[in-house]
Amino acid sequence: MKIAIIGAGAIGGYVGVKLALAGEDLTFIVRGANLRAIRSNGMKLIMQDGTEHVASNVKATDSYSEAGVQDLVILALKAHQLDAVADEVGKLVGPDTAIVTMQNGIPYWYFHKHGGELEGRQVQTVDPTGTLAGKIPVDQVIGCVVYPASELIAPGVVRHIEGDRFPLGELDGSVSERVTRIADCFTNAGFKAPVLDNIRSEIWLKLWGNLTFNPISALTHSTLVDICQFPLTRALAANMMTEAQTIANKLGIEFRVTLDKRIAGAEKVGKHKTSMLQDVEAGRESEVDALVGSVVELGRLTDTPTPHIDTAYALVKLLDRTVADEAGQVRLQKAA
Repeated sequence: MKIAIIGAGAIGGYVGVKLALAGEDLTFIVRGANLRAIRSNGMKLIMQDGTEHVASNVKATDSYSEAGVQDLVILALKAHQLDAVADEVGKLVGPDTAIVTMQNGIPYWYFHKHGGELEGRQVQTVDPTGTLAGKIPVDQVIGCVVYPASELIAPGVVRHIEGDRFPLGELDGSVSERVTRIADCFTNAGFKAPVLDNIRSEIWLKLWGNLTFNPISALTHSTLVDICQFPLTRALAANMMTEAQTIANKLGIEFRVTLDKRIAGAEKVGKHKTSMLQDVEAGRESEVDALVGSVVELGRLTDTPTPHIDTAYALVKLLDRTVADEAGQVRLQKAA
């Protein structure tokens, strides 16, 4: 299969190496130091056990036109980075191209083929101008939930931390030939890629934790186990999750695990820094709109009060702006 991955970061690099080593015709759409490193040395993946794999047979370019039309396009950027590439994605897309979205949070396409009174509604928080829906063909999108954790430790080098599961699903819940073919491709590369008949339910299950633990960790500089074992933040997390569950239920989503079990699962992860905390420490823009702001928006659409989520959203938005205005980073350091 001819596959282009936009972005060769933690997830894009991990997925790309595995697909390339499985024999797929893979192109990374990437810029800067990553582009130079991949062109010179291929893309390297370091697994949990220390074994190293190098995909030297991949192509890397910063030109969408040069890459040309693909069988599959994987959007491996963060949600707030999609707008910057939306105008170019069409150069990779033909009438039969599938597009797999690997963003966390509520996706821009959420209400497409959703049914009901909200069918086709634009999610303003993640696509305020309608650019994404207008430029990235929604009818060609396959939903995906990303469970693995990995990190880009140097240009062209990704370290896998844990996980290998990428559930996939058509937006209308059908089990199509194309989603089956993509699932088979992922499975052949060593991933677990079940085809789900309700990808939105899986999105909410992951989001349930992300919308809660990410902002709390970014604001407190604490890890998952710290948040879960400190009574006040554990209670805050439970309140935020309860608000989110009410919204999801009104949208027809039922969670297959209990709230307490979801918190316990986060606690078991241990001393793990969430992606939002890592962004704050590195001085990068966070995914707060897709992870938290979108849920606030859906709360308004469903007439659901979200006081705890609203508060966390306001605080992280201000932190994001302060980091950007000061061109700085916020990190705990040992006192002298």
